[in-house]
Amino acid sequence: MTQDNKNLFLAFGLSLLVMIGWNYFYGAPQLERSRQEQIDAKRLQEAPHPAPAPSPRTRAADAAPNAPASDVAPNVTAPPLVKSRADVLATIPRLPLETKSLTGSLSLRGGRISDVLLNEYRETVDKSSPKIELLSPSGSPKPLYAEIGFVDQPGANLVLPKSDTVWTADKQTLTASAPVVMTWDNGQGLLFKRQIAVDERYMFTVTDTVENKGAQPVTLFPYALVSRHGKPKTDGYAVLHEGFVGVVGDSGVQEFTYDSIEKEQGATKRLKGTGGWIGFTDKYWAVTIVPDQDAAFDARFASIGTAFKTYQADALGEGRLIAPGASTQVTTRVFAGAKETATLDAYQAQYKIKQFDLLIDWGWFYFITKPMFKLLDFLYKFVGNFGVAILLITVLVKLAFFPLANRSYLSMAKMKAVQPEMTAIRERFADDKVKQQQELMELYKREKINPVAGCLPILIQIPVFFALYKVLFVTIEMRQAPFFGWIRDLSAPDPTNIFTLFGLLPFDPTHVPVFGSFLHLGVWPLVMGVSMWVQMKMNPEPTDPVQKSMFAWMPVIFTFMLGTFPAGLVIYWTWNNILSVAQQALIMHRAGVKIELWDNLKAAFGGKKSPA
Repeated sequence: MTQDNKNLFLAFGLSLLVMIGWNYFYGAPQLERSRQEQIDAKRLQEAPHPAPAPSPRTRAADAAPNAPASDVAPNVTAPPLVKSRADVLATIPRLPLETKSLTGSLSLRGGRISDVLLNEYRETVDKSSPKIELLSPSGSPKPLYAEIGFVDQPGANLVLPKSDTVWTADKQTLTASAPVVMTWDNGQGLLFKRQIAVDERYMFTVTDTVENKGAQPVTLFPYALVSRHGKPKTDGYAVLHEGFVGVVGDSGVQEFTYDSIEKEQGATKRLKGTGGWIGFTDKYWAVTIVPDQDAAFDARFASIGTAFKTYQADALGEGRLIAPGASTQVTTRVFAGAKETATLDAYQAQYKIKQFDLLIDWGWFYFITKPMFKLLDFLYKFVGNFGVAILLITVLVKLAFFPLANRSYLSMAKMKAVQPEMTAIRERFADDKVKQQQELMELYKREKINPVAGCLPILIQIPVFFALYKVLFVTIEMRQAPFFGWIRDLSAPDPTNIFTLFGLLPFDPTHVPVFGSFLHLGVWPLVMGVSMWVQMKMNPEPTDPVQKSMFAWMPVIFTFMLGTFPAGLVIYWTWNNILSVAQQALIMHRAGVKIELWDNLKAAFGGKKSPA
């Protein structure tokens, strides 16, 4: 097999891998997402979510106290009544929540954290669009809330706070500077006090105190849970995790989707350890409970119900014996907010929370992805525009790989210079392939040529490309970050589309079955395709017709592939192509090798090549 054929198969294999990966990781989910958006509004009204909320308070069916069970019958078949979020909130006694970052209220019924809106984030780039609704109470269209409390030993039958227990608060409003203390007396000698504090970002600190004023000792087990009623709409990308997430003890990060938890025995995954956190993560938002980092606890991810699912992440602490006249205190934190990198890092350091930064799905290339984000964020703070920061980080990446690329392009230039000798060797030893390869290797060695060096820059940049893709796709800092002109969100595809004549035709071709995901082609993907085409014209055209055809179509394929990618990634790729053309031209000029660009461009438009 000749070196040209090897390069052909290598290039074809890489292209096929990229195409398969794109279709698996992005194309198919994008199509499914487009379909889902068409029926989403109807689905929300026709498929109401289950209520009431599950909690680990009734555990008569459990032989051990460390196996919390739901107090909801798991085989609910009749659809519950679903009211609007505002109507549900109006029926529950509540205490307003007001901070710089959060708006909402605490439920005095059940003492739940079940109403949180994010002040700094909107549904769309329009500043007048609604705030992000993160937490909602049971009975609303999208219930998601946190609950904290105690359970007793099986058979004890103590009267404990429940989801319908109404607490008494000592303040009218919860703010970052004024915690609220709620109290409730069970009438059997146990006095419950719950202090809820919140900081300026997204962390609630709940301190539960139980005083035993009775004549008998009692044993209580603290629990905390996050409950989500109904399967939420997810983006469905394989490169992004949405669903259950947590770190328990030394388990490392645990991730289960809403579908994968059903495959576990009993639709439940149990973990046990000291320190950590568990909850739910969406693309940009998360709700987690953070137990005492110095205490052991049992954690559980569970799916409850049949037709109407309730998903729950809960933690059950060790039993606490409270003697008469004594008290016990438990502190639990609840994170409910945006997955901001700096905020999560600060919480991890402040509260010593194990691997809390992994609430962001940095992916397999964590060691590249997070440092790249840090660098990108630093450049953003310097220039004030994430798009410009992407251009700058591309230049830095090119500089970092310049020595390798320099050797690669120089080797390619030398390969072109000795092309006549290579042709002569192939003709001289046409019937002796072994001798032919030996002579070619001697030529490479004598001229200090690495025949595979041309592939190295591409191979090395693949992890960098995917790392930047993850940064643009999963970090909230990229969300709704503008560039210039029509690009108002670098994390979203270019909003223009050639198939609608850039907005003149009033239809959305992306909703076309099967091919819809390929029918979004904006200005930046077109510019990227042209830049890739120009880059390929830097080298001599292959004489083999198969190679020539493949390289001719490759820019077209990549143009359509990147049509629905985040605009920031397309801008990166375009700028990288332009820099590569300039770099290769400079190196070839220094090596005294003819640059084929202008001749190839002339030939592409029907002109004649100039003599060598």
